[in-house]
This record gives sequence, C-alpha cells and structure tokens, in this order.
Amino acid sequence: MDIADIATPDFIEVDVDERLGKVRSIFERENPKGIIVQDDGEYAGVIGEKQLINSHVEDSTKAAALTKAVPKIDRHENVREVARMLVEGDTKVAPVYEGEKQYGIITQDAILEAVLDNLDALTVEQIYTDDVITVGERDHLGQAINRLREHGVSRLPVVNDEGRLEGILTTYDLVEFMVRDEGRQGKQDRRGDTDRMLDLPVYDLMTSPARTATPEESVREAVARMLENDIAGLVVTPADDDGEVLGVVTKTDVLRALTYTEEEQMDVQVTNIGLLETLSRADINSAITEVADKYQRMSVLHAHVRFHEHKEKLRGTPLIQCQIRLRTSHGQLAGSGEGYGAEHAFHVALDKLERNVLEVKGFEADERYRGQLLRKLNEL
Repeated sequence: MDIADIATPDFIEVDVDERLGKVRSIFERENPKGIIVQDDGEYAGVIGEKQLINSHVEDSTKAAALTKAVPKIDRHENVREVARMLVEGDTKVAPVYEGEKQYGIITQDAILEAVLDNLDALTVEQIYTDDVITVGERDHLGQAINRLREHGVSRLPVVNDEGRLEGILTTYDLVEFMVRDEGRQGKQDRRGDTDRMLDLPVYDLMTSPARTATPEESVREAVARMLENDIAGLVVTPADDDGEVLGVVTKTDVLRALTYTEEEQMDVQVTNIGLLETLSRADINSAITEVADKYQRMSVLHAHVRFHEHKEKLRGTPLIQCQIRLRTSHGQLAGSGEGYGAEHAFHVALDKLERNVLEVKGFEADERYRGQLLRKLNEL
C-alpha cells in the first residue's frame, strides 16, 4: 500500500522570514499538525508544536529559527516506509512530492485512518511505553515544560500526592495557552503579567479526566478513540483501576509498530537519526544485537533508539540524551544515558541496557533454581 491516495494537497505554508508570533497564531486558529516552511519558494522544513513549546525565542524571531529538517517523501512511497520516516524524523507531518513538484503533505492521522481496520491484530500491551514520565498536579508549569524538554516527550500524565492519575498535560495545551488572547479565561482568570505563567500550577491547565486505554484492548480501539477525540495519546491503566498509571500509548507508538518486520535480523529504528555523526545504523544494530545475544532465551522483536539534543555543549559538542528500548519475548527492556555527542550517549545507554538484560537473565535463573529446589523438597 502506498500513500498516493492518503496524502493531501491541502497544507499551510509560511516563509522562513515570517515572525514566530504569526506562526503561533496559525497553530491556535487552524490547529494544523505542522506547518511547511518555504525559503524563496523552495522547501526548507517543518515547524510543529514540539518546536514551539521547546523554544524560548520571542515572537519577533523569524520562523527559520525553529524550522526542522524533515525529508521529502515521494507520493508513491510505501506506507510502512513513510511511517518509519515520520517516526525517525520525530514529526507528525512531512512534505509529499510528485517528481520535483510538491503535491501536498502526509500526516500521522492520515496513515492511521488508512490502516485502522488492520490494527485489530495488535493489543495496546504490545506497543505502549511503560517508562512513563509524570508530573504532579501541584507542580508549576515551568517544571512541566522543563520535563517535556528534558525527556523530549509531548505529554505528561498528571498525578496527585498519592501517585493517582488526575489528568493529562500536553504540548498542545501549553502552545494554546501561550498564544491565548489576553481577555480569554480558563479555570482561573489569566489576565495580567504573562511572566507569571510559569508559576501557575499544572492543575490549572491540565485536561481532566485523562482519556485512557487498557493493555488488553486492541490498538484499533485505542487509535479510533484518539482520532475521534483529536488527541495524540492515551494513558494506559489496568482495566480494574483507572487511577494507576502503567504507561502511555501514542500515535507514534502505533506508527512504530507498523514498521515492525518479520525478518530474522532485528529491526532497529532510530529517532532523530540526523544527530548521528560517527555512528551508523549498522553500528547501532550490531551493538544492540551483541547485548541481546547475552541472553539467548530472549528474542528481540523490535528495538527503538531515540536521541535528544540538549542546549548544553562542551567544546562545541552538544549534550545528547539516548534512550534504547527493546520489545522482547520477556517484555520491555530499556537503558538511557547522556553524553557529549551521540556516540558517547549511545554507549552510556547501551551499558545500562546490558545491565538490565543481565538482571532479567539472572532473575529467571534464580527462579528456575528456586523451582528445582522446591521440586526436590517436595520429593522428600
């Protein structure tokens, strides 16, 4: 299946010299998944909600400052490969070309709507992210924004003092709030000094109750709920307790699942692959395979490596966060770390992943020994 019939010719574009104040107002008015940026009539990149919330820049700054390089996609490209490109580019929208001419755009939603009927074969448990980042309802918005930036995520389940789910805070909530007209009100009157925004409690901006999914339900049901409510993710909770946070399932998780292969070689997906300099995809694949092979009873279904760049630098080399997540026959295993440059960060994360793999291996060995011991005792 290709994207010829699901790409749309309708899209919003701005020039690289456009003020970010206008870009922010477009997001408020039109609610696009992303905006195409042009430079003298030539494609330059994309601006998404994540770029807006991750920026301290003023409204007078030009759009070029937040433009993200996203690869052009051929209109007849396979939908599986397009899903991979959106995930690895960490974007919800990409430009679609027919030859040398831009035809339109492709979005996450368009792909998910097209494959919706084929998602019954997967359950939420198979694809959701369990190492979830949360925020307290009494925390300040400044703390929440820092957490979103630090971990490179787009949503935070909001919990109370007992760790129970109270709501959800997303980048969309924050972008919409920042561009809100001065006279508009939410739960409280926010007219006045906008500098005080960062001191507001998360409770004042979160959406409550948070929409949820259970591990047992089909991915089709979960995606249908996201599309129906125009949201990008659901908090995963047990079927019998909608206050316990197990994790989060997002549209990106679903797109990532579309790229899974049945090949014998482990499929490795890299998000923000542009941050790689000395490493190649083959190097990453080989290193992860070597770690996974240390526990031969475990089979790896899929590996996801995500790089996130911080603003801090050392002698010109940026501080990079690397997260490695394996979906295996023994559940999810992960390792994360930071370092100056992608290669350093990757090896720090790889070391933590290896420790986690060996810990699971040791736990199972202990359990087998315990079972053997109990059987011997029962024979006495």
